Amino acid sequence: MRKVGVREFKDRATALLASRETLVIERHGAPVCFFIPIRAKDRADGRASLDRLGEAVSDVLDRAGVTEEELVEEVAGPLRRTP
Repeated sequence: MRKVGVREFKDRATALLASRETLVIERHGAPVCFFIPIRAKDRADGRASLDRLGEAVSDVLDRAGVTEEELVEEVAGPLRRTP
């Protein structure tokens, strides 16, 4: 899994995506998104891609000391809170 900064990703997106490697895109050293390539168009490879995504997310959560519940709250919390 390769880490790249937002600026590098923006400047080199075509080449980075063409490399077909899993990317963690970071801003100021903190992950902001993942790119997990799908290598084929069949279901088994799609499932394998989702497994790689799960592994990447788990790795980042472990390194950041964040639980899955905290991540869900951070991402979905604003959507749940309606005025």
